[in-house]
Amino acid sequence: MMKKNPVDTIRAATVADAGAIAEIYAPYVRDTAISFELVPPTESEMAARIAKVLPAYPWLVAESEGRIVGYAYGSQFAERAAYRWSVTVGIYLAGDAHRRGLGRALYAVLLAALRLQGYHAVFGGITLPNAASVGLHEASGFAPVGIYGQAGYKFGRWHDVGWWGLRFPVDGAPDEPLPVTPLLLDEAKRMAGT
Repeated sequence: MMKKNPVDTIRAATVADAGAIAEIYAPYVRDTAISFELVPPTESEMAARIAKVLPAYPWLVAESEGRIVGYAYGSQFAERAAYRWSVTVGIYLAGDAHRRGLGRALYAVLLAALRLQGYHAVFGGITLPNAASVGLHEASGFAPVGIYGQAGYKFGRWHDVGWWGLRFPVDGAPDEPLPVTPLLLDEAKRMAGT
């Protein structure tokens, strides 16, 4: 029996998706320490975040039955020029979209896009404990690189943040990272098998 695809489509996010993305993210902010934000961003704040990273970094949404059920994105790792080949990534799924392979599908396309763009190091921060996120990152090729102990205070206690990373091979001096384009994302989806 063939496994059903967990999503109908993975595509580039636009600022028009900001409302659905903010709705997915809000429970992580309000109800968990997974996000260290204390107030969920508004639709307009989320639109500004999307606009800020595109086209330097991919921001993807997954749609199932006409509804956005998850998103993943890359963003600047740090401001110094020598860091420009490193990115941080994040992924969030709607409450009813877990345990269906959606996270792996989103990360597969995101990581393929980042590799095609010419990025070298990819890092994901995980508030600990979070076995599901650790499992997703490790299944996607990440390995632990360190822990920031008691990095954030939320809900009356300190939380550690673990960092997972992976590297794409680069021979010699790297070229400048490429922007995200529709052709690049099409190739990333082909590489990811979606």
